[in-house]
Amino acid sequence: MGIKDEMQGKAQQAKQKLQGAKDEASQRASQGRDRSEEERRRAQQEAQDRMDLDMEQERGA
Repeated sequence: MGIKDEMQGKAQQAKQKLQGAKDEASQRASQGRDRSEEERRRAQQEAQDRMDLDMEQERGA
């Protein structure tokens, strides 16, 4: 039964490595979403700022 135990040990190690890789990928994806959200908000704010500036210039003209 030594071979069976060895194979089970290797299978368990493979499962642990796979889970670790999944966790890391999930974390990276989460960080990517956070960055995209921040970039989207920044772009919206810049667009709003430009629109406000245009409105002020029209009032002053």
